Amino acid sequence: MEKKESRKAQDIKNQTFETKQSKAARNSNNKKDKFLPWWVELLFVQIGLPDKWLIKVLQSKRKSGELIKNEKRTIIIFLFVLAGLAYLYPVVKYSKTKLDCETISKNYIIENKNLVNITKQQLRMLSTNFCNGGEEIYQIENLND
Repeated sequence: MEKKESRKAQDIKNQTFETKQSKAARNSNNKKDKFLPWWVELLFVQIGLPDKWLIKVLQSKRKSGELIKNEKRTIIIFLFVLAGLAYLYPVVKYSKTKLDCETISKNYIIENKNLVNITKQQLRMLSTNFCNGGEEIYQIENLND
């Protein structure tokens, strides 16, 4: 009797094993029927890049998806800050070039024009005028001659 019971137990085990195998085979057939994404087809099938790279790409894609789901608020704040900086950058660059131009023109006026009775405000006014395309410097030179 024990032999019959053990055979029945083995038959049950074999049947469950066979059903699991058939389910796995059906699932693998379903996976084979699905199409690969175009970038996988192009890079890893047609060009022949290593499979290790595909594994790394898919892992990083999954991790980045999880990161975006978990850190939406932080990412949005970061993007707003980045957009604000990109918006203000041209203004800052323009101001910097204007200040550099004024500094260079002040040094030019001091070295080349030999102005004796000029205040800092007048010097700044002349240098700003010169940077904006004015020709007062040349008129001052003509007056001294």
